[in-house]
Amino acid sequence: MKTVMLTYPQTLQSAVQGTHPQVLAIGQFDGLHLGHASVILSAVRIARETGMQAAVMTFHPHPKEVMRKGDYEGYLTPLRDKEDILAGMGVDVLYVVEFNEEFSKLTPQQFAHDLLLPLQTRTAVVGFDFRFGHKGAGDEQLLRTLGEGEMTVETVPPFLLNGEKVSSSLIRGLLKRGEMDEASQWLGRPYSIRGIVIHGEKRGRTIGFPTANLELTDHYVTPAKGVYAVRVQYGEQELRGVMNLGVKPTFHENGMKPTFEVHLLDFDGQIYDQELKVDLVHYIRAERKFDSIDALISQIREDALTAARLLS
Repeated sequence: MKTVMLTYPQTLQSAVQGTHPQVLAIGQFDGLHLGHASVILSAVRIARETGMQAAVMTFHPHPKEVMRKGDYEGYLTPLRDKEDILAGMGVDVLYVVEFNEEFSKLTPQQFAHDLLLPLQTRTAVVGFDFRFGHKGAGDEQLLRTLGEGEMTVETVPPFLLNGEKVSSSLIRGLLKRGEMDEASQWLGRPYSIRGIVIHGEKRGRTIGFPTANLELTDHYVTPAKGVYAVRVQYGEQELRGVMNLGVKPTFHENGMKPTFEVHLLDFDGQIYDQELKVDLVHYIRAERKFDSIDALISQIREDALTAARLLS
């Protein structure tokens, strides 16, 4: 898959050069959940049936982050993760449009005539609630009108799971409550984070449970504090682990920034400065303060056994 970074209007001409007629799925697609996948896979299917290029257009940074509006609290699927997932879905080209204040002021007409049509968009594929242009003035019906015979529009209906519409906002709520099984169902995969292993307090080694202290590589949505059963990708290896996400109240009286600490099962090695991808598979329990170090060690041992059982 080819990724094209596009800033409007500065780099539009270079992006247009060498383009081919294409089917373009358009959306923010944060989360790339089952609803988003239904839009993107529809575009891939139409592209294969018509012999055109399958493309996706998304926007970065998130509009809520730029405009400082709404309840933006981080990404479900940062750009790098989004690229990996889309490549696996059969997408040929990903257009990443820089979302800035200037771009936010584009009219629906400019969005269609100055951006989509020059990119040889023959079919635009959008969700049923798609909005575009300044203050969301355009909808899929207006986009169809603006196509003027050059571009058709395919509208994908909402994706329902157990009778409820799958959405990024509801997935964020599930993560905040530690409802990982439900979040995984809606995402179509476990929620995951990436981080670089950094030096921490090294307390885990002294109590027999060394941990990899992660510095996240992006601004991810932070799920509920607590203990998780996780699967960890380290290079080509897939490892089992138990992760604590929280402020370590047994050792810290005052609040601190939440940390992500992973104890790898059946692994012993130095991995400082290495990147880990961590799938949060199951939520085991909430974080809590222990009366003694021995009580903490006993609970960690139990958590590790629980994680091993859940991941077996």
